[in-house]
Amino acid sequence: MEYKLLGRSDLRISRIGFGAMSLKMGEEANANLLHAAIAGGINFIDTADLYEKGLNEEAIGKALKSKRDEVIIATKVGNQWRADGSGWDWNPDPVYILSCVEKSLKRLQTDHIDLYQLHGGTLDDPIDEVIETFESLKQRGKIRHYGISSIRPNVIREYVKRSSIVSVMTQYSLLDRRPEEATLDLLQENNIGVLVRGAVAQGILVNKPPKEYLGHQPNEVEKAVMAVKKVSTTRTSAQTAIQFVLHHPAVTSAVVGMRTMEQLTEAAEALNVNAITEEEYQMLQKSIQGNLYEVHR
Repeated sequence: MEYKLLGRSDLRISRIGFGAMSLKMGEEANANLLHAAIAGGINFIDTADLYEKGLNEEAIGKALKSKRDEVIIATKVGNQWRADGSGWDWNPDPVYILSCVEKSLKRLQTDHIDLYQLHGGTLDDPIDEVIETFESLKQRGKIRHYGISSIRPNVIREYVKRSSIVSVMTQYSLLDRRPEEATLDLLQENNIGVLVRGAVAQGILVNKPPKEYLGHQPNEVEKAVMAVKKVSTTRTSAQTAIQFVLHHPAVTSAVVGMRTMEQLTEAAEALNVNAITEEEYQMLQKSIQGNLYEVHR
Protein backbone atom coordinates (compact mmCIF):
# COMPACT_ATOMS: atom_id res chain seq x y z
CA MET A 1 0.00 0.00 0.00
CA GLU A 2 1.13 3.53 -0.73
CA TYR A 3 0.62 6.43 1.68
CA LYS A 4 0.50 10.19 1.32
CA LEU A 5 0.16 13.14 3.66
CA LEU A 6 -3.31 14.63 3.52
CA GLY A 7 -2.74 18.22 2.46
CA ARG A 8 -0.97 20.31 5.09
CA SER A 9 -1.98 17.93 7.89
CA ASP A 10 0.10 15.33 9.69
CA LEU A 11 -2.30 12.57 8.61
CA ARG A 12 -0.44 10.00 6.50
CA ILE A 13 -3.26 8.12 4.85
CA SER A 14 -3.47 5.11 2.55
CA ARG A 15 -4.06 5.98 -1.09
CA ILE A 16 -6.99 3.58 -1.01
CA GLY A 17 -9.50 4.56 1.64
CA PHE A 18 -12.29 2.44 3.09
CA GLY A 19 -15.68 3.96 2.29
CA ALA A 20 -17.80 2.56 5.09
CA MET A 21 -21.21 3.69 3.85
CA SER A 22 -21.73 0.25 2.32
CA LEU A 23 -21.30 -1.56 5.65
CA LYS A 24 -24.67 -3.15 6.36
CA MET A 25 -23.74 -6.59 7.63
CA GLY A 26 -23.65 -8.14 11.06
CA GLU A 27 -21.25 -7.01 13.76
CA GLU A 28 -18.80 -9.88 13.25
CA ALA A 29 -18.79 -9.56 9.46
CA ASN A 30 -18.22 -5.80 9.67
CA ALA A 31 -15.30 -6.33 12.02
CA ASN A 32 -13.78 -9.03 9.84
CA LEU A 33 -13.93 -6.80 6.76
CA LEU A 34 -12.46 -3.77 8.51
CA HIS A 35 -9.71 -5.84 10.14
CA ALA A 36 -8.85 -7.36 6.76
CA ALA A 37 -8.63 -3.85 5.29
CA ILE A 38 -6.20 -2.80 8.01
CA ALA A 39 -4.16 -5.96 7.48
CA GLY A 40 -4.00 -5.03 3.79
CA GLY A 41 -2.56 -1.63 4.60
CA ILE A 42 -5.69 0.53 4.46
CA ASN A 43 -5.61 2.96 7.38
CA PHE A 44 -8.16 5.58 6.30
CA ILE A 45 -11.78 4.84 7.25
CA ASP A 46 -14.51 7.26 6.12
CA THR A 47 -18.05 7.43 7.49
CA ALA A 48 -20.71 10.03 8.37
CA ASP A 49 -23.28 10.57 11.09
CA LEU A 50 -25.92 10.54 8.32
CA TYR A 51 -25.29 6.93 7.32
CA GLU A 52 -27.98 4.69 8.77
CA LYS A 53 -28.80 7.41 11.31
CA GLY A 54 -25.55 6.89 13.16
CA LEU A 55 -25.53 3.09 13.10
CA ASN A 56 -22.65 3.15 10.61
CA GLU A 57 -20.49 5.04 13.08
CA GLU A 58 -21.52 2.61 15.80
CA ALA A 59 -20.46 -0.36 13.67
CA ILE A 60 -17.07 1.21 13.05
CA GLY A 61 -16.64 2.10 16.71
CA LYS A 62 -17.29 -1.49 17.78
CA ALA A 63 -15.09 -3.00 15.09
CA LEU A 64 -12.12 -0.68 15.56
CA LYS A 65 -12.10 -0.16 19.32
CA SER A 66 -9.13 -2.49 19.73
CA LYS A 67 -7.32 -1.04 16.69
CA ARG A 68 -7.90 2.68 17.20
CA ASP A 69 -4.21 3.54 17.09
CA GLU A 70 -3.86 1.81 13.71
CA VAL A 71 -6.45 3.84 11.83
CA ILE A 72 -7.34 7.37 10.79
CA ILE A 73 -11.06 7.91 11.22
CA ALA A 74 -12.96 10.49 9.20
CA THR A 75 -16.62 11.32 9.68
CA LYS A 76 -18.99 14.06 8.56
CA VAL A 77 -21.61 16.44 9.94
CA GLY A 78 -24.29 18.80 8.66
CA ASN A 79 -27.23 16.66 7.54
CA GLN A 80 -30.00 16.33 10.13
CA TRP A 81 -32.51 13.52 10.01
CA ARG A 82 -36.13 14.61 10.33
CA ALA A 83 -38.00 13.43 13.42
CA ASP A 84 -40.27 11.21 11.32
CA GLY A 85 -37.31 9.59 9.55
CA SER A 86 -38.60 10.58 6.10
CA GLY A 87 -35.34 12.21 5.06
CA TRP A 88 -32.85 14.82 6.13
CA ASP A 89 -32.31 18.55 5.93
CA TRP A 90 -29.18 20.65 5.70
CA ASN A 91 -28.17 22.15 9.06
CA PRO A 92 -24.80 23.92 9.31
CA ASP A 93 -25.70 25.71 12.56
CA PRO A 94 -22.68 25.76 14.92
CA VAL A 95 -24.80 24.66 17.88
CA TYR A 96 -25.96 21.65 15.89
CA ILE A 97 -22.38 20.81 14.87
CA LEU A 98 -21.22 20.98 18.49
CA SER A 99 -23.97 18.59 19.58
CA CYS A 100 -23.22 16.19 16.73
CA VAL A 101 -19.51 15.86 17.39
CA GLU A 102 -20.17 14.57 20.91
CA LYS A 103 -22.59 11.96 19.56
CA SER A 104 -20.13 10.87 16.87
CA LEU A 105 -17.32 10.54 19.43
CA LYS A 106 -19.55 8.34 21.58
CA ARG A 107 -20.67 6.15 18.68
CA LEU A 108 -17.11 5.79 17.37
CA GLN A 109 -15.88 4.98 20.89
CA THR A 110 -12.98 7.42 20.64
CA ASP A 111 -11.86 10.62 22.32
CA HIS A 112 -11.01 12.38 19.06
CA ILE A 113 -11.90 12.38 15.36
CA ASP A 114 -8.92 12.53 13.03
CA LEU A 115 -10.74 14.30 10.19
CA TYR A 116 -14.09 16.03 10.71
CA GLN A 117 -15.80 17.03 7.47
CA LEU A 118 -18.67 19.36 6.73
CA HIS A 119 -21.03 17.10 4.77
CA GLY A 120 -21.99 19.59 2.07
CA GLY A 121 -22.21 23.38 2.19
CA THR A 122 -23.85 26.36 0.49
CA LEU A 123 -22.99 30.03 0.07
CA ASP A 124 -25.96 30.83 2.33
CA ASP A 125 -24.33 29.09 5.30
CA PRO A 126 -22.77 31.11 8.13
CA ILE A 127 -19.38 30.06 6.77
CA ASP A 128 -17.20 32.06 9.16
CA GLU A 129 -19.13 30.72 12.15
CA VAL A 130 -18.81 27.17 10.83
CA ILE A 131 -15.05 27.66 10.46
CA GLU A 132 -14.80 29.09 14.00
CA THR A 133 -16.67 26.04 15.30
CA PHE A 134 -14.27 23.60 13.64
CA GLU A 135 -11.27 25.62 14.85
CA SER A 136 -12.68 25.52 18.39
CA LEU A 137 -13.08 21.73 18.17
CA LYS A 138 -9.42 21.49 17.11
CA GLN A 139 -8.26 23.61 20.03
CA ARG A 140 -10.27 21.47 22.45
CA GLY A 141 -8.78 18.26 21.05
CA LYS A 142 -12.10 16.89 19.86
CA ILE A 143 -10.83 16.76 16.27
CA ARG A 144 -7.34 16.79 14.78
CA HIS A 145 -8.16 18.36 11.42
CA TYR A 146 -11.19 19.38 9.40
CA GLY A 147 -12.29 19.48 5.77
CA ILE A 148 -15.38 19.62 3.62
CA SER A 149 -17.20 17.14 1.43
CA SER A 150 -18.54 19.07 -1.54
CA ILE A 151 -18.91 19.13 -5.31
CA ARG A 152 -19.67 22.88 -5.41
CA PRO A 153 -16.76 24.95 -6.75
CA ASN A 154 -18.15 28.19 -5.32
CA VAL A 155 -18.31 26.69 -1.81
CA ILE A 156 -14.91 25.05 -2.11
CA ARG A 157 -13.32 28.36 -3.11
CA GLU A 158 -14.73 30.09 -0.03
CA TYR A 159 -13.29 27.50 2.33
CA VAL A 160 -9.94 27.63 0.54
CA LYS A 161 -9.85 31.42 1.06
CA ARG A 162 -11.27 31.58 4.57
CA SER A 163 -10.31 28.43 6.47
CA SER A 164 -7.51 26.00 7.27
CA ILE A 165 -9.21 22.95 5.75
CA VAL A 166 -6.77 20.14 4.98
CA SER A 167 -9.03 18.23 2.59
CA VAL A 168 -11.93 18.27 0.17
CA MET A 169 -13.87 15.11 -0.59
CA THR A 170 -15.38 15.31 -4.05
CA GLN A 171 -16.87 13.11 -6.74
CA TYR A 172 -14.43 12.38 -9.55
CA SER A 173 -14.17 9.68 -12.20
CA LEU A 174 -13.59 9.15 -15.91
CA LEU A 175 -17.31 9.91 -16.37
CA ASP A 176 -17.26 12.92 -14.04
CA ARG A 177 -14.23 15.06 -14.78
CA ARG A 178 -15.79 18.32 -13.63
CA PRO A 179 -13.20 18.79 -10.84
CA GLU A 180 -10.43 18.93 -13.46
CA GLU A 181 -11.83 22.19 -14.75
CA ALA A 182 -12.92 23.79 -11.51
CA THR A 183 -11.13 22.65 -8.35
CA LEU A 184 -8.28 20.14 -8.57
CA ASP A 185 -5.58 22.63 -9.56
CA LEU A 186 -6.82 25.14 -6.99
CA LEU A 187 -6.61 22.58 -4.20
CA GLN A 188 -3.18 21.36 -5.27
CA GLU A 189 -1.85 24.94 -5.35
CA ASN A 190 -3.08 25.46 -1.79
CA ASN A 191 -1.78 22.12 -0.48
CA ILE A 192 -5.26 20.83 0.31
CA GLY A 193 -5.70 17.10 -0.10
CA VAL A 194 -8.35 15.67 -2.41
CA LEU A 195 -10.33 12.64 -1.32
CA VAL A 196 -12.15 11.08 -4.26
CA ARG A 197 -15.46 9.29 -4.05
CA GLY A 198 -17.31 7.69 -6.97
CA ALA A 199 -14.23 6.54 -8.89
CA VAL A 200 -16.19 3.71 -10.53
CA ALA A 201 -19.18 5.96 -11.33
CA GLN A 202 -21.84 3.95 -9.50
CA GLY A 203 -20.39 0.75 -10.96
CA ILE A 204 -20.96 1.81 -14.57
CA LEU A 205 -17.22 1.61 -15.28
CA VAL A 206 -17.12 -1.91 -13.83
CA ASN A 207 -20.14 -4.07 -14.49
CA LYS A 208 -23.37 -2.08 -14.76
CA PRO A 209 -25.10 -1.31 -18.09
CA PRO A 210 -24.19 2.02 -19.70
CA LYS A 211 -26.76 4.75 -19.05
CA GLU A 212 -27.03 8.51 -19.24
CA TYR A 213 -24.64 9.96 -16.70
CA LEU A 214 -24.14 13.67 -15.96
CA GLY A 215 -25.02 14.70 -19.48
CA HIS A 216 -23.17 11.85 -21.19
CA GLN A 217 -25.43 9.80 -23.42
CA PRO A 218 -25.40 5.98 -23.08
CA ASN A 219 -23.44 5.51 -26.32
CA GLU A 220 -20.76 7.95 -25.08
CA VAL A 221 -20.60 6.17 -21.74
CA GLU A 222 -20.22 2.84 -23.51
CA LYS A 223 -17.17 4.12 -25.41
CA ALA A 224 -15.54 5.10 -22.13
CA VAL A 225 -16.37 1.72 -20.59
CA MET A 226 -14.83 -0.06 -23.56
CA ALA A 227 -11.71 2.10 -23.26
CA VAL A 228 -11.35 1.10 -19.61
CA LYS A 229 -11.58 -2.57 -20.61
CA LYS A 230 -9.08 -2.09 -23.42
CA VAL A 231 -6.37 -0.67 -21.17
CA SER A 232 -7.14 -3.10 -18.35
CA THR A 233 -5.26 -6.13 -19.69
CA THR A 234 -3.35 -6.53 -16.40
CA ARG A 235 -5.91 -4.86 -14.15
CA THR A 236 -9.60 -5.18 -13.47
CA SER A 237 -11.83 -2.37 -14.71
CA ALA A 238 -12.29 -1.18 -11.12
CA GLN A 239 -8.54 -1.02 -10.60
CA THR A 240 -8.09 1.00 -13.78
CA ALA A 241 -10.87 3.38 -12.75
CA ILE A 242 -9.20 3.85 -9.36
CA GLN A 243 -5.78 4.37 -10.91
CA PHE A 244 -7.26 6.94 -13.30
CA VAL A 245 -8.31 9.27 -10.48
CA LEU A 246 -5.16 8.66 -8.45
CA HIS A 247 -3.08 9.65 -11.47
CA HIS A 248 -4.00 13.30 -10.98
CA PRO A 249 -1.35 14.87 -8.69
CA ALA A 250 -3.98 16.70 -6.60
CA VAL A 251 -5.59 13.45 -5.44
CA THR A 252 -4.45 12.02 -2.13
CA SER A 253 -6.73 9.00 -1.80
CA ALA A 254 -9.57 7.19 -3.56
CA VAL A 255 -12.23 6.33 -0.99
CA VAL A 256 -13.85 3.16 -2.25
CA GLY A 257 -17.10 1.68 -1.01
CA MET A 258 -16.53 -1.90 0.13
CA ARG A 259 -19.07 -4.46 1.26
CA THR A 260 -17.42 -7.81 0.48
CA MET A 261 -13.98 -9.37 0.84
CA GLU A 262 -13.78 -9.58 -2.95
CA GLN A 263 -14.36 -5.84 -3.32
CA LEU A 264 -11.83 -5.15 -0.59
CA THR A 265 -9.16 -7.34 -2.18
CA GLU A 266 -9.70 -5.81 -5.61
CA ALA A 267 -9.44 -2.26 -4.29
CA ALA A 268 -6.53 -2.91 -1.95
CA GLU A 269 -4.56 -4.46 -4.81
CA ALA A 270 -5.25 -1.55 -7.17
CA LEU A 271 -1.80 -0.10 -6.52
CA ASN A 272 0.02 -3.42 -6.56
CA VAL A 273 -0.84 -4.24 -10.17
CA ASN A 274 0.80 -2.57 -13.16
CA ALA A 275 0.52 1.19 -12.95
CA ILE A 276 -1.48 3.04 -15.56
CA THR A 277 0.86 4.48 -18.18
CA GLU A 278 0.70 8.03 -19.47
CA GLU A 279 -0.36 6.66 -22.85
CA GLU A 280 -3.21 4.70 -21.27
CA TYR A 281 -4.24 7.73 -19.23
CA GLN A 282 -4.40 9.90 -22.33
CA MET A 283 -6.37 7.20 -24.14
CA LEU A 284 -8.93 7.16 -21.35
CA GLN A 285 -9.24 10.94 -21.34
CA LYS A 286 -9.83 10.97 -25.09
CA SER A 287 -12.49 8.25 -24.84
CA ILE A 288 -15.09 10.72 -23.59
CA GLN A 289 -15.38 14.48 -23.54
CA GLY A 290 -14.73 16.07 -20.17
CA ASN A 291 -17.82 17.61 -18.59
CA LEU A 292 -18.23 20.91 -16.75
CA TYR A 293 -20.18 22.09 -13.73
CA GLU A 294 -23.41 23.76 -14.83
CA VAL A 295 -24.41 25.16 -11.42
CA HIS A 296 -22.65 26.36 -8.27
CA ARG A 297 -19.72 27.58 -10.33
